[in-house]
Amino acid sequence: MGKTISPGRNRQPARTRRGFTENPDGSYTTPGRGLEVLDNPLLNKGTAFTPAEREELDLDGLLPAAVETLEEQARRAYTQYLTQPDDLRKNIYLTALHDCNEVLFYRLLSDHLSEMLPVVYDPTIARAIEGYSHEYRRPQGLYLSVDDAAGIERAFANLGLEPGDVDLIVASDAEEILGIGDWGVGGGAGIAVGKLAVYTAAAGVDPARVVAVALDVGTDNERLLNDPFYIGNRHSRVRGRRYDDFVDAYVSVATARFPGAMLHWEDFGPSNARRILERYTGRLPTFNDDMQGTGAIVLAAMLGAARVSGTPMRDQRIVVFGAGTAGIGIADQLRDAMVRDGLDPREATRRIWAVDRQGLLTDDMSGLRDFQAPYARPASEVTGWLRDAKENGIGLGEVVGRVHPTVLLGTSTAHGAFTEEIVRTMAAAVERPVIFPISNPTSRIEAMPEDLIRWTGGRALVATGIPVAPVTHDGLTHTIGQANNALLYPGLGLGVIVSRARRVSDGMLQAAAEAVASMADVSAPGASLLPPVGDLREVSATVAVAVARQAAAEDLARVDLPNPVQQVQDAMWQPHYRPVRGA
Repeated sequence: MGKTISPGRNRQPARTRRGFTENPDGSYTTPGRGLEVLDNPLLNKGTAFTPAEREELDLDGLLPAAVETLEEQARRAYTQYLTQPDDLRKNIYLTALHDCNEVLFYRLLSDHLSEMLPVVYDPTIARAIEGYSHEYRRPQGLYLSVDDAAGIERAFANLGLEPGDVDLIVASDAEEILGIGDWGVGGGAGIAVGKLAVYTAAAGVDPARVVAVALDVGTDNERLLNDPFYIGNRHSRVRGRRYDDFVDAYVSVATARFPGAMLHWEDFGPSNARRILERYTGRLPTFNDDMQGTGAIVLAAMLGAARVSGTPMRDQRIVVFGAGTAGIGIADQLRDAMVRDGLDPREATRRIWAVDRQGLLTDDMSGLRDFQAPYARPASEVTGWLRDAKENGIGLGEVVGRVHPTVLLGTSTAHGAFTEEIVRTMAAAVERPVIFPISNPTSRIEAMPEDLIRWTGGRALVATGIPVAPVTHDGLTHTIGQANNALLYPGLGLGVIVSRARRVSDGMLQAAAEAVASMADVSAPGASLLPPVGDLREVSATVAVAVARQAAAEDLARVDLPNPVQQVQDAMWQPHYRPVRGA
């Protein structure tokens, strides 16, 4: 193990950032003057520049006379935010603020995190992505084109950053964006920038030390290809060897330029997501939120449900409806938890039934994806089970009736799939049925919590993928936990950054899930299975400490961690203005 390294902003030697130098005392010096300073969103303080700073940085006459505090600016910005007519316009307003003044943006977001999280990210970001080319104002991160793979090195060089300047890179090829599917270059850029905003707001990941990457491999979206304003590559999606070579080139350049930075993969299609993760996971710190983050946050909710029901993980019978990337990612995490609770891997796998569009997955089906195959049931096991007359598959209702699951998970985006009949059948065989309709947005959720609680006589333990108001049944108020990945991945990323972990291990994901679960008090009847999203900063710090400790325990940390609690606190960037001087 090497010398202790803390990523805290006030414990670093002077270093060059994007257009300025950060000094050991936390102040900035910049060679820029005048409009060059105001045009740098990491440096710009707007009306908060002091008279001395205005004189030294040649800002006299470029700003109004008033000198305001950050708090005064944030109050005005919030008032402007509230005047926006809908969530999409609020997203556009916040994006413009982000482009202009990052400290003010993050102060506003931090002050109103519960309110604004659905606006800066899911679900509103999907609508913003749909209009990305039409609303385009300025570049966001890097745009890497499959048609110019040789230019990746040059693109990264153009950032003007040194090898130690980046902790985290979020990349997307935008094939499966948040329920809207393939959305080309705008999806890749929008989702990567949005994800990084949550990393910073929730966990204090330094916004000057991150990079958003849009991997533009084309699009199969005909609407985009025929849109005269579309700003991405105008051809169908590249696949196969050329795609793999492009991704390899991205990883090679990114890791060579910024060794140790965590590579986060977001919204890749099912044919690529798991394959890419498995290709790189043993070689570098890398993470796929759709698979690993979703699985870990559902595991956190499941740990809470197991405490309430008294049924240990090894005794669960789990039906997953929606056997895609997210659904199987959840299945993997729950299987591993059952193994940790005493089952052998084969038996743990057999306690999970995966149902997709074609029905229950069985080993005689053609076209199963490699990640689905482990969960396919032997065809001989289901002889005599009722099959759907149209699809000739074994439907969800039949599976629930035969299996008597303790847990029913939905990642199908099939609205209303958890019918009253299915839920009542499940509840007839289980005292505390655990039902997690995780799909979002609301138009795609498998069932609403109010119905689930009513159909089960108030016995269901429910978590959802969308924010839902508390439900009162027979005088008891049930608080519905939101299985929001933002409760987990920001803290995970911060823990990796603090520990400089060589890779993201299964043990680190488990530690993150257990840390989230520990933040929810499930002792009271009707209590939420997960901590509230409004506590993101506290939850993220707790997760980061647990992840850093686990990295050290597995000998994956590349720095000493004598006091991980303090090292995490030191590493958390805060949205405060720093003194700025001329270089």
